[in-house]
Parts: sequence; C-alpha cells; structure tokens
Amino acid sequence: MAKRTPLYDEHVRLGGRLVEFAGWDMPVQYTGVIDEHKAVRNAAGIFDVSHMGEIEISGKDAEKCVQHLTTNDIKKTFDGKAQYSILCNERGTVVDDVIVYRFNPQKYMLVVNASNLEKDFEWIKKNANFEVTVTNLSDHFALMAFQGPKAPEILRELTDVDIAKMENYSFAKGSVAGKENCIIAKTGYTGEPGAEIFTSPENAVAVWQALLERGKPFGVKPAGLGARDTLRLEMKYSLYGHEINDDINPLEAGLGWVVKLDTADDFIGKAALLKIKNDGPARKLVGFKMVDKGIPREGYPVLLAGKQAGIVTSGTMSPSLGEAIGIALIPKNGPRMDEEFFIDIRGKSRKAVVVKTPFYVKNL
Repeated sequence: MAKRTPLYDEHVRLGGRLVEFAGWDMPVQYTGVIDEHKAVRNAAGIFDVSHMGEIEISGKDAEKCVQHLTTNDIKKTFDGKAQYSILCNERGTVVDDVIVYRFNPQKYMLVVNASNLEKDFEWIKKNANFEVTVTNLSDHFALMAFQGPKAPEILRELTDVDIAKMENYSFAKGSVAGKENCIIAKTGYTGEPGAEIFTSPENAVAVWQALLERGKPFGVKPAGLGARDTLRLEMKYSLYGHEINDDINPLEAGLGWVVKLDTADDFIGKAALLKIKNDGPARKLVGFKMVDKGIPREGYPVLLAGKQAGIVTSGTMSPSLGEAIGIALIPKNGPRMDEEFFIDIRGKSRKAVVVKTPFYVKNL
C-alpha cells in the first residue's frame, strides 16, 4: 500500500488526481498541468514534496564524512548555507543528487529523492566510517515548495524570516503562519523565486492552508508533480532516473560544476571521475527543440545517420514556450549547438535541433 503525506486529505479535498509515485500517493495535478505551470510562472504555486527524504549526519567528524560522501566541496559552506551535490559510487556514476544543509560543522542534513531514500540511507551508513551518527529524519518533516514571482511577497506576511535578504541556497529557522520551528530554505526547482518550508507533520495542514488562503488574491494554486516536471524541464534541471542514474556520471550529465576534483580531500568516485575527465566523457546531455511536429518523451531513440545513437531522457510540450522541448543523452561527438538530428517518435523520424539552455529565460 502506498504511503500518504500529512497533506493527503488536502489533496483529496482540492480534487487532486492522485497517482502512486516512489511508493507514495501523490497529486499529479489538480486543475491541469498547464494551468498549474502557468500559475507558478505568473503568480505562485504550492507543491507537496513531503515524500522527499531527510538524512542527518551529526557528530565530531560530520564535515569529514559529508566531504567523503559528496562530490562538491562542503568546506566552502557555512552555517545556514545549503549546497547542491552528488553521491557517487566508486565507478563515478550517480547514486543520487542531494541538497546538503549545514546547520553547524557537527550537523548536516541531506535532502534526497523519495525513490532513493532507503538506498541512500544504507549507502551513507555503509560509507560513513567516521565518528558520526546517521539518522533518517524523514518522518519528522513535512515539506512544501512555494514557488513563483509573487511567492516572496506572500511569504513576507506569513513568516518572521526576511526571505528578501536570504541568498539562494541558504536557509533559516523561523515561524510560518504562526507555526514555530520551521526551516525556510531557498533551494528551488522551478526557476522561480520562493521558498521550501520544512515543518512538523502535525503543522503541515495549517501552513499549507495559510499559504493558499493568503495567496488566493494573487492567483496562487496548488500544483502537482506534472507541473513540477514541466517547470524543471524548462530550466534543464536534472531529475534522477532521467538525466542522472547509476549508469550516468555527473561529468557527461553537465554537472561538472558540482564535482570538485581539485580539492585535497578524497571522495567516493573521485579516482574514476578524474580518469573520465582526463579521457573526456563518452556522452553528453543536450537540450533540444523539435523542428518537425511531435512531442519527445523519455526513452525515445535519438537517430544519427539513421541509427540509434542516443536516447531522450526527458521531453514535453513546454507550457511557457508553446514548443516541444527535451533533453537527450548522445555521443560526445554528436550534434552541437544549432545542429540538427532526428528522434524516432512512434516509428517516425522527426527532426530536432540542439539549442541553448535553460529553455525558459525570465523576462525581467
């Protein structure tokens, strides 16, 4: 039986269409993917992401442990700072992508993908050969993402944290809608301003309802997994199981900026990634738009010289652009910027072209 977040009854009340996702009953949409997507781009939307996992690493060697487990340089952070990073295996491929929250040098929290929580927890415990304690805190949190150009203005009325003064990828403790001991973070996944709100499961409904009620005059809507996917795809943000997995390394996935190979510290997968960097990654991820009619979908073959040479990792009809867009994993010597190639869409060869990403750029 699928698990339910603390906001399950709210999703039912609001008419959300629930699907099983990563072992959870989650809303894929309420009023429709396009409607919710545009609400986030133009006003704000609220997502239930309580299915995500939270793993704490604490103790004397917490910083050393996190540095060993992740590809980024955690020493560059400070208290109240978050960092996007990768858990790699010894082969240099991706166990998961994570956000690391530094509370202090002896306490870090990793937010991991729902589908990988148990795997990640076991992986971290297995490789945490330091004076640390590894704790799965996932049941202690409900998590909401409140995203959109109007989100900061709405949140200003509901929290004692000055979000306007917070840097991206930072977080602070405070109250939201009168509920204490929340964590407010700026680590969004949509390309829009806003915040992620960690609260206790018992306070989740009150915070959710307050955000919707306060946001109603602005056009705020609840948004499901469908809109979350189209929004992140327009930004070319990676999704585990699509652009990254245990067969794809972060260098070919375009995530070399979070792989710090020049630090003195060792991390799991560093030797393999150094070799991949020296040899040159065999594949690359590119963003593309369709030239011919057709909507690309995950798993569709990429055709070069008439033969399959790659695969579409994500694709959709962009609600913001009104164009069919996607991301493809292709050989390193495959098409470059502005060059055309073909995708097999339901047995028909359809032309696409490599384009600059992110696909969607906000007109400020």
